[in-house]
Amino acid sequence: MTGNGLLQIGLYVAVLVLLTKPIGAYMAKVFAGERTWMHRVLRPLEAAVYKLCGIDENAEQRWTQYAGGVLAFSAVSIVFSYVLLRVQQWFPLNPQGLANVGPDLSFNTAVSFGTNTNWQSYVPETTMSYFSEMAALVTHNFFSAAVGIAVAIAVIRGFARHSVKTLGNFWVDSTRTIVYVLLPLSVAGALLLCSQGVIQNFNSYTKAATVEGAAQTIPQGPFASQEAIKELGTNGGGSLNANSAHPYENPTPFSNFVEMLMIFLIPAGLTYTFGKMVRDTRQGWALFAAMTILFLIGVFIVYSSEQAGNPILAKLGIESAATATQPGGNMEGKEVRFGIVNSSLFTVITTDASCGAVNNMHDSLTPLGGLVPMVNIELGEVIFGGVGSGLYGMLLFAVLAVFIAGLMVGRTPEYLGKKIERKEVKMMMLAVLVLAFTILGFAAYGSVAQFHKDSWVNPPGPVIANLNNNGPHGLSEILYAYTSAVGNNGSAFAGIDANTPFFNTTIGLAMLSGRFLMLIPLLAAAGSLAQKKLVPVSAGTFPTHGPLFVALLVGVVLIVGALTFFPALSLGPIVEHFLMYQGKLWS
Repeated sequence: MTGNGLLQIGLYVAVLVLLTKPIGAYMAKVFAGERTWMHRVLRPLEAAVYKLCGIDENAEQRWTQYAGGVLAFSAVSIVFSYVLLRVQQWFPLNPQGLANVGPDLSFNTAVSFGTNTNWQSYVPETTMSYFSEMAALVTHNFFSAAVGIAVAIAVIRGFARHSVKTLGNFWVDSTRTIVYVLLPLSVAGALLLCSQGVIQNFNSYTKAATVEGAAQTIPQGPFASQEAIKELGTNGGGSLNANSAHPYENPTPFSNFVEMLMIFLIPAGLTYTFGKMVRDTRQGWALFAAMTILFLIGVFIVYSSEQAGNPILAKLGIESAATATQPGGNMEGKEVRFGIVNSSLFTVITTDASCGAVNNMHDSLTPLGGLVPMVNIELGEVIFGGVGSGLYGMLLFAVLAVFIAGLMVGRTPEYLGKKIERKEVKMMMLAVLVLAFTILGFAAYGSVAQFHKDSWVNPPGPVIANLNNNGPHGLSEILYAYTSAVGNNGSAFAGIDANTPFFNTTIGLAMLSGRFLMLIPLLAAAGSLAQKKLVPVSAGTFPTHGPLFVALLVGVVLIVGALTFFPALSLGPIVEHFLMYQGKLWS
């Protein structure tokens, strides 16, 4: 690691800390229904949505009604996108004349964007028309992000309220999220990216000749507007196959820095929103501190691993065998515009959040460099995490942490003045088990399944034939794919050919499981907590805003993840790391 690299990491963390309080305080006002500096401009739009949709903004919902709204809204929007993709060739804004999308890929894509995963089993610039990008996909970048934030606000109300049976109104929360948070930030972000050279047009693709005289097709499109909400909503689905490594999506080091800030901006801000809504900002900063510690652990592991590179090259005489380092570090799959430090930082940020955006190829990372992003997702996407989902996921671990602390001292656990009892613990554990069961279950099945590459009915063959590598790295490709799907992340090792009926279908089911089977138990727990009375603070109350709680929370997150996924990881990136030092590669 270099001084310059450490300075860049420190600068990023410093700017993030400075932005957390103002964006968090603003969102707290928005969801409390208070006036903000944007109220005069955006209140008419909010009121128009309520009138058009028949929403009573003063009505409150129980957790079952809130969950019903989440499921209904998500289901309708997913079906809408599926239908539109199936008939895209007959809609306008398709200058390339792209064909309709196949049924299994349409299912996978609609579910992917509807669950805030944005996994892409296709090459965007040769598959999706401009109309499909905007009407079927980018709309989901707003809708799915709004769903996640709305659920987080409902869960916060479960801790903040007492002796009530309601958690707010899903339709009001999601509308305010889009109108007051996502829209203005996306407009500002898109204009900022345009200033850096990110393009925004509806032109036909450009035909050009290379220096060697070969023909080249250069994609065009409304990239700036899509890039902004892609990062702010922790969506990640790019308009170009190279994603944020492409100069049309991410042209400069400054745009790269801005995009990394966009990914963490709302998740970090929500920790302060939590503190404001429970009337103790120290609680929010405690969650922020735990997330930051876990984030920095991941950054320094990836950065040091990528800077050291591949020791096999040292043995080949490319660099001194004494230092066992690769000259310049491992630059395979990375953009020279960003280098190792910004590639490592982006890798950790995008997998800490449920954002599939990438500015380098994760498949080309060193074994330990590839281990970290996989573990980040397997921990539940709680290290800042997706918009909304990161906060309610970390609150899940906070409840488990105080439960464990209560067991240590023989006292009924409490969190924010609420006794944590059997029902809440059951719901929290159910959410944790869903993550582990679906990731490991789908990965195990995908490793041994027999299906034809292009059809369900033709003579079957091993699914692992779709992998780019064999051995432990091949297992990592499968494990990462289902980890990313269940964690609603969307990034990939990319060595796997996932555009097949088998993978499109099973990954689609994994994304649905990871989103909704975790979300519903948390809403149930929030509904139960909202009905409880506040317990007065006593001498035996475990403080949940100090360094001891932060350390306990970090430990619980790491231990739960390590105990659950260590056996699978030991067969993939961990054994690959040790074999690399014995001179063994996997191709």
